[in-house]
Amino acid sequence: MVLSQRARVSRIARTAASFAIGFAVLVMILVASLTGPADALSRIKDIADVEGVRENPLVGYGLVVGLDGTGDSLRNSPFTRQSLTAMLERLGVNTRGETLNTKNVAAVMVTAKLPPFVSQGTTVDVIISAIGDATNLAGGMLLVTPLMAADGEVYAVAQGPVAVGGFSAQGQAGSVKQGVPTSGRIANGAVVEREIPYTLAAERSLRLFLKNPDLTTARRVAEAVNTFLNAPAAVPTDPSTVALALPSGYPGNIVSLLTDIEQLRVDPDLAARVIIDEQSGIIVMGQQVRVNTIAIAQGNLTISVTETPQVSQPSPLSNAGTTQVVPRTEIGVDDGSDRRIAVLQTGVTLQELVDGLNALGVGPRDLISILQAIKASGALQAELEVM
Repeated sequence: MVLSQRARVSRIARTAASFAIGFAVLVMILVASLTGPADALSRIKDIADVEGVRENPLVGYGLVVGLDGTGDSLRNSPFTRQSLTAMLERLGVNTRGETLNTKNVAAVMVTAKLPPFVSQGTTVDVIISAIGDATNLAGGMLLVTPLMAADGEVYAVAQGPVAVGGFSAQGQAGSVKQGVPTSGRIANGAVVEREIPYTLAAERSLRLFLKNPDLTTARRVAEAVNTFLNAPAAVPTDPSTVALALPSGYPGNIVSLLTDIEQLRVDPDLAARVIIDEQSGIIVMGQQVRVNTIAIAQGNLTISVTETPQVSQPSPLSNAGTTQVVPRTEIGVDDGSDRRIAVLQTGVTLQELVDGLNALGVGPRDLISILQAIKASGALQAELEVM
């Protein structure tokens, strides 16, 4: 009687466990079906830029010192010699007319990006790139280098040790090189000395610029913003611009408004486009690519000639015989007769197009020619861009 009771309890426990697992799987499926489309949408923050919120490129010319004989040769790099002489003169050392023969100095270009709304005293990363015949910047120290913007004003000053990711080594009979040892980076190597004045919070209106201009996407962004605010605050003005105004009665400034709407999700519309890179054989086709009814046949005539000459020798007891080379030639012809014509119906999708071409055994190189031929026939309803 006790064993029967235990068996009944065990059976009930297994049934409950199975029900719990099945219920959990059902919940996961329902959650995935509900959250799947939302996850496939893009945030306005990721598809649009805000007017006035942008980086500014900076550039400067400087010297890297402390190299272990891997710097510029001053004879072949006159700009390095002139820069070194001028720097020493500013420090009170006169080298005019003297012959300098050091290889521990390299002339470099220093580049950086000034982030938006950065304050004075903030540090940014800089990139160091050799412009002379230096072979390695490892172990070098960048001297004080002013960084200028497009207006010619100095916005930051860079200095610090150069970190190089690549390396090179060589001997008398061989060498090895990995990465680019003539380019390096200085983390937090520049100090911002001047701010770019711009008060975003004082604005009453601004514009959103789509990263991929499209009329439908611009309208969807405006509709999403207006639906969220329950007010006509956003208006699409062109395929790349959505004008945004601060609604009356909104509890906050333009910064608060941007914070609220940048998390809204929109389904960006994509144009039907096929991108072809003939050099690498890469083909990228958009989801909206369509093809009208068309028949495709692909085949190449391949002729292979194989020479396998054989040596014919006389018998061991023959005095008049000589060794001769007997030619043997084998010719093979492949006219692609095993490949058939494929018919693609009207309005086939991208997946059907790829499946149909793969059924013909078409490689990337042949696919490029086929796509160009389909476009020339007018059956490819997409923009074909060859890089």
